[in-house]
Amino acid sequence: MGRKKLTTDKTPDNFLTKAKFSKIVEEAVLELKVPYMEAVLHVCENNGIEPEDVSKFVSPVIKGKIEVEAQNLNWLPRESDSIDLEAI
Repeated sequence: MGRKKLTTDKTPDNFLTKAKFSKIVEEAVLELKVPYMEAVLHVCENNGIEPEDVSKFVSPVIKGKIEVEAQNLNWLPRESDSIDLEAI
């Protein structure tokens, strides 16, 4: 299946910021109908960014959405499932 290429504007004075990266990721989620985790990787691939280096571009909102997705896939414990050992 061919993927639509969502990239940043390549003008020399246009630097990638958290806001721009978040906008591109949100567009990828909507247009490609993929989860946020996949959208981030897709944007990295299309813009020559190593996934290991992307954390500085991921906004707290996108991080939160990825966390919810991971919880829904049981990759992370849900907030209500965690046990507070100090309360015992």
